[in-house]
Amino acid sequence: MKSIHYAGQTLFPSKVVCIGRNYVEHIKELGNEISEEMVVFNKPNSAISDRLYFISEDTRFEGEITFLIQEGKIAGIGFGLDLTKANIQNYLKSKGLPWERAKAFDYSAVLSEFVPFDGDLSSLQMKLYINDNLVQFASYELMMYKPQIMIDEIKSFMHLEDGDVIMSGTPKGVGTYRIGDRFVGQVFSSEKLLVEKVWMAEDQNAV
Repeated sequence: MKSIHYAGQTLFPSKVVCIGRNYVEHIKELGNEISEEMVVFNKPNSAISDRLYFISEDTRFEGEITFLIQEGKIAGIGFGLDLTKANIQNYLKSKGLPWERAKAFDYSAVLSEFVPFDGDLSSLQMKLYINDNLVQFASYELMMYKPQIMIDEIKSFMHLEDGDVIMSGTPKGVGTYRIGDRFVGQVFSSEKLLVEKVWMAEDQNAV
């Protein structure tokens, strides 16, 4: 089982629950329609990674604020990269097929460590830098579905186990990347830095 780190503990999430199309400008960026209902999909435990690998030329990064769940509530905050095989996803969407081949592959849920958080969720912001350039910015205000709405919707049809992770969706600015690119993901509460994680994109074939 793949693990994550939280407050000095090693946890083994049963799944990573992902929220799609949660930022209007990102929906427009990819030419998608705004859904009438929340888009929810899962990544299995086997997708979790603490290292960022180059997967393919069309694999896209999507930076996200991530939540650690304990006792059905948000206990921790982290930063995550939802890696997506864009060409495969576009084909699957065109045929009305599930997204697992494009979203749930090994190493596709790249996660930082998680830190305890019991503060004001409306203060949260995230930034993603690649090679020192700011490429993505997100905040609570920009989310179509706020964290408690996400949790309520997920719980309406699926149980959240202790240690499960919710990836809250990505803002505009997604793109492809190369081996050697330097990623810096940050999550803030107002001006306070909660989490910072640095990744160097590695060659998957060297694993």
